[in-house]
Amino acid sequence: MATTSRRPMSQRNKQILMAAPMVLLLVTFLIYPSAQLFLLSVQKGGGFSLDNYQRLLSTPVYLTVMMLTLKISIVTTIFAVIAGYPVAYLISVLPKARKGRILFWILLSFWTSFLVRAFAWIILLGRNGVVNKLMQAVGVTDSSVALMYNFPAVVIGMVHALLPLAVLTMLSVMENIDRNLTRAAWTLGAKPGMAFWKVYFPLSFPGVTSGALMVFVSAIGFFIFPALLGGRRETMITQIIIEQIIQTMNWGFASAVAVLLLIVVLAVFVVYDRAVGLSTMAGESSAKKPRHGRKGIVSRLGDAILTGLGHASDAVIGLFPRRRHAPEGAAPRPLMGFVVVLLAVMTLPVLLMIPLSFAESGLNWPPQGFTLKWYEQIFSSPIWTGALTRSLVVGLSTAVLALAIGTPVAFLMVRGRMPGKTALLAFTLLPVVMPNMILSVGLFYLYAKIGLVGTNIGLIIGHTVIAVPYVVLTVMSVLRNYDVRLDLAAQSLGATPWVTLRLVTLPIIGAGMISAFLFAFTISFDELTIALFTSGGMSNTLPKQLWDEVSLSISPLLAAVSTCLFLFVTVLIIAVGLLNRRQK
Repeated sequence: MATTSRRPMSQRNKQILMAAPMVLLLVTFLIYPSAQLFLLSVQKGGGFSLDNYQRLLSTPVYLTVMMLTLKISIVTTIFAVIAGYPVAYLISVLPKARKGRILFWILLSFWTSFLVRAFAWIILLGRNGVVNKLMQAVGVTDSSVALMYNFPAVVIGMVHALLPLAVLTMLSVMENIDRNLTRAAWTLGAKPGMAFWKVYFPLSFPGVTSGALMVFVSAIGFFIFPALLGGRRETMITQIIIEQIIQTMNWGFASAVAVLLLIVVLAVFVVYDRAVGLSTMAGESSAKKPRHGRKGIVSRLGDAILTGLGHASDAVIGLFPRRRHAPEGAAPRPLMGFVVVLLAVMTLPVLLMIPLSFAESGLNWPPQGFTLKWYEQIFSSPIWTGALTRSLVVGLSTAVLALAIGTPVAFLMVRGRMPGKTALLAFTLLPVVMPNMILSVGLFYLYAKIGLVGTNIGLIIGHTVIAVPYVVLTVMSVLRNYDVRLDLAAQSLGATPWVTLRLVTLPIIGAGMISAFLFAFTISFDELTIALFTSGGMSNTLPKQLWDEVSLSISPLLAAVSTCLFLFVTVLIIAVGLLNRRQK
């Protein structure tokens, strides 16, 4: 009797199979909807037309809004990167125990909902808020000052929201810098300031550019902080898109605005890739090698600036007494003091909502009375409990799907030997680069055709699109620290690749995968933009319900909801920390 044996799958086919689900997901629910928006923007009356772009580029109001959007995004990026660099540097040089404590507060702010942080700044900057009450108490002013609905309020809120993103992005590069290089510069006679600016800073510069890119792309697609903290003069381009879709249903013009926003983002993305390379976004050092030959004027100017900063830094360091017998990993006291103050600024606005959630009425500071009625209203209201249930279902489903799709791609990127890995990484990062507003409008148009508006499936798909890149980056980071010799040892003892993966690899990296799972869950649980368009009007997610309430009125009920979300995020971060500690 003849026996038939199956031919083993070729390595190329395995690689295609590993990447296929993610490619199919992004092509169907990212590339195709974006292409549809472009077609809508150049159509009018069933034919080709550039009227939408002509209206956009010839109307001073829209050009002013676009310039203001760029201005806010650039200012936010500059402040977030400058303030975040010392924090990332300090975390990278501290011992593991002290590093974990500071990183906890960074992650707590990072995972706290944008809506919660925006609401916190409303409490801080309001006419009866904390800042006004404090200024009146110390005699700075006699009456309340208008601190909201202006440009500084928007920038403050956005920097506060995006500062943790800048820190974490820069930290991924700084942790891979060899500390022996700066020590070698010291032994050759360089002072600390000069060694930092001429040796360490150039090595960390890819992290700076990567952090700036992430902050800029996130800022340019923001609408929460401009809508809640800004006035009519601080309108950003994403608010124009929302207005054209929800209020006037002008798909053609909204698509033209979205395409213009996408062109700006892609242009920045291309410049970034040419300058330092996409690999830096995954925590690697710059893949771009310097060109040989005579230095250009830009290089000489940059070198002169770094030299000047080195001399200035050494002069400032000389003003402080040197610490004798400083312990290993000890940070300069001024740097530690700056980081402590910054962490307090990042955390206190949210913490101030906790006492306000127990106030009997109003959000005036200090809180008046004590009551639990706001929490009772939340858990007895079918609207809030329904929104919470829907967010949990969508979040858990998104995390499972994103982990199943993103993990094979991470293995392929770290262990696979294939041409075009850089292109695949660029494709994977498209949802990160593309503002969520563009994705949301495209999905809304697509879902309206196929009947997914208002469904959990539509939300899960949309959230998976934006969560997959973060799962890929997280699992890639875990795999880079994995000792491949463990797999080789298992296979040398007779284990098949599948058995090795199931019994050796996955158990060891399991804590990292759970972290990626929780990361994807948090992204979905906090997502508002996609839910704003595709969740439908009958059943909201928790962020959508919170947005509707904040847009209508401000009450201690919202402080109670924000407190619950903050405590929920705190529990998640503690769980991730325990998992990572168990893995180590």
